Amino acid sequence: MSDTTNQFLTFTLGEEVFALDISSVREVLEYTAITKVPRMPESIRGVINLRGRAVPVVDVRLKFGMPETTRTVDTCIIIVEVNLAGEETVLGALADSVKEVMDIEPGDIEPAPRMGTSIRADFIRGIGKHGDEFIILLDIDRVFSDEELAQMAETAGEPQAVE
Repeated sequence: MSDTTNQFLTFTLGEEVFALDISSVREVLEYTAITKVPRMPESIRGVINLRGRAVPVVDVRLKFGMPETTRTVDTCIIIVEVNLAGEETVLGALADSVKEVMDIEPGDIEPAPRMGTSIRADFIRGIGKHGDEFIILLDIDRVFSDEELAQMAETAGEPQAVE
């Protein structure tokens, strides 16, 4: 993943606006049925069928210590690629709503604050300014621990045989 892109997909969790580097985003899906999987961490809601492949879905609100996502007409699943021990893993992230893809120039990105946010600082790549709005830029590879990702990959049945 290169850091040369300044494009971010913005989405909401509650009142907060977050953003992911567009290079880590594969697609955005409407909310679909999520199949529960036993013995998963609370933040992993289950798996969805994405073109015949089981993809784990994470409730990012729970990861960040917020109340569980409540499904609305705007709830969606952002399909992202994360790096797990050097391997790309695909997973879905529940979002209250997706806003837009926007450019945020490097000069408009400040380092993550050490305090004042309920989200662990190591999850935050920086704070972007867009007009008079602040956007929390997430480091998707750090939001999920290797252990969680390994458990998700196992759940999703990866590695999968090529048909």
